[in-house]
Amino acid sequence: MANFNEISGIKQWAAAVGVAVLVTVALYFTLFKSQRETNAAAQAALDTKLRENAELESYRPKLVDIERQLASLKQQLEIERKIVPDEKEVPGFMKMMNAEAMRAGVELRRYTAKPTAAKDFYTEVPFEMELDGPYYSMLNFFDRVGKLERIVDVSGLQVATTKKPTDAKAKHTYQYAPNESVVATCTATTFFSHDMDPSGSAAGRPGQPAPVKKQGTI
Repeated sequence: MANFNEISGIKQWAAAVGVAVLVTVALYFTLFKSQRETNAAAQAALDTKLRENAELESYRPKLVDIERQLASLKQQLEIERKIVPDEKEVPGFMKMMNAEAMRAGVELRRYTAKPTAAKDFYTEVPFEMELDGPYYSMLNFFDRVGKLERIVDVSGLQVATTKKPTDAKAKHTYQYAPNESVVATCTATTFFSHDMDPSGSAAGRPGQPAPVKKQGTI
């Protein structure tokens, strides 16, 4: 077999070209082809993301409106929770009524819990209350209760003079102040929201509307 150096220049050049062609073909079917397929897959994924971004871009102007609506709904929910709390906060209700009595100049003497009534979406929690104080202070107290954010329904109001408190069905007689003139008893009902019972065991008529906020009747 002839040595490579003994081959003529043209044949040497042809052999080198042949080797280069073989190496190029080998690289194409191994490294280059694999890289090309990877690049094609990456380009396809990029094109897909670009199309998705272009579709989502049309919703950008609506984002501000959606965020504004969510903020408004959150604010409404907070207001509704003040009007009809979603937990049975009896101590908070009693503190609220005591505070209004103090502001009006009325003595709130007694709370007596009465049976609760569960409805479809809320629970009625009534308390029998006994109060005494000056007549116009009593009017002021019930006016304040009627204007509270939280719903309080005052019913069964009975009023009598401090000289005959039993006429208002007051259960106790106290050492009334000289400026006090009336004794009052009533039922103050507050409300707590809850989820509808899926078993249908909750009392009340289906579809019964939620109670309307009322002012105390004098």
